[in-house]
Amino acid sequence: MIEKILTVRNRAGIHARPAALIAQTANKYQAEITIEKDSTTVNAKSIMGVITMAASYNTTLVLKAEGSDEEEAANAIFNLFEAKFEEE
Repeated sequence: MIEKILTVRNRAGIHARPAALIAQTANKYQAEITIEKDSTTVNAKSIMGVITMAASYNTTLVLKAEGSDEEEAANAIFNLFEAKFEEE
């Protein structure tokens, strides 16, 4: 299992577009991918799950990936956060 710390860097936080990007990216991989905020864990492959986290600017999240392609999956989602979902 791989764990990465994610920080929401785009000013608008995770709204519909970033949530869709996260889910689309996660669905490209076989690994089981979850994102945690406080005590809430959501499936990263679910747009609605990701939106319900209500992660705003500078929120810290924990990404967990487990499976045959866990490293590639975790890196792909980490890179979305680092690129601010190409919004800024």
